Amino acid sequence: MWGGYGYRPYVPVAKRRANALVEMNKLGKKKGVTVQPVRISGRDIANTFWGKAWCEHLEKFSDFANRLPRGRTYVRNGSVCHLEIQKGKIIAKVSGSEMYDIEVKIKTLPETKWKRLKSRCAGGVGSLLELLQGKMSNEVMTRVTDKDDGLFPLSGEIELDCSCPDWADMCKHVAAAMYGIGARLDEKPELLFLLRGVDHTELIGVETAAAVVAKTPAKSKRTLEAGSIADVFGIDLVKDETIPVKPSTLGAKNSTATRSVRPKPKKPLPAKKRKPSKAKVLRSGKS
Repeated sequence: MWGGYGYRPYVPVAKRRANALVEMNKLGKKKGVTVQPVRISGRDIANTFWGKAWCEHLEKFSDFANRLPRGRTYVRNGSVCHLEIQKGKIIAKVSGSEMYDIEVKIKTLPETKWKRLKSRCAGGVGSLLELLQGKMSNEVMTRVTDKDDGLFPLSGEIELDCSCPDWADMCKHVAAAMYGIGARLDEKPELLFLLRGVDHTELIGVETAAAVVAKTPAKSKRTLEAGSIADVFGIDLVKDETIPVKPSTLGAKNSTATRSVRPKPKKPLPAKKRKPSKAKVLRSGKS
């Protein structure tokens, strides 16, 4: 029963949580839904690069500014009982005076924009782990979080809907769900790429690999190739040792030439001289 002035009676947070828990348990048993509540520890909604970047992106939109503070309160007190991120859509259940259903539709990232972003980030993302942990150069981080050309949606690409009677598009329940996305990205940052309909592994794909190879010194490439051959075939590669050749040998033009060192062939030992026979000595004497 509603109170005076047409407002619903105030329900303490603890009671709302208990009611929400009962309702979500019923939903899970009846429809087989895997309940995914948003739990916040402390005052900070998000603590990682991607979670913080999402929340900061929301706060850049002036048309959301008036409704976001109530959403922060709701997500902190555990009112977001369920939040599921899909391709181009967020499904949530937020506890208020009763349980409300939220659906947020977000357009997937246009292909041309995704290609441009990949090109701009080529060579700047060293590994998948670096990407998901947000451990990238400041230049790359600035590009992927750019308000207009980054991964996050523009305000015109977001469609909001809540089953509550509030006339505003961004009601406090929707705002709580939007902040809940930031908390969820703390746990699984790859969900942002799922939401925008792109494959995050492409940021470290062919374009990045090509850029890394292009930046590798030629000497390192040759060393790698030689080492790889030896490892694959299980052989020791013999180096062709060289020594400089004196200019006088090959002329002035070939003063920097080199030649392979080869062992000199052994000369045969000279044959032993035989002593003349005694008979020949006698014949050569005077009679």
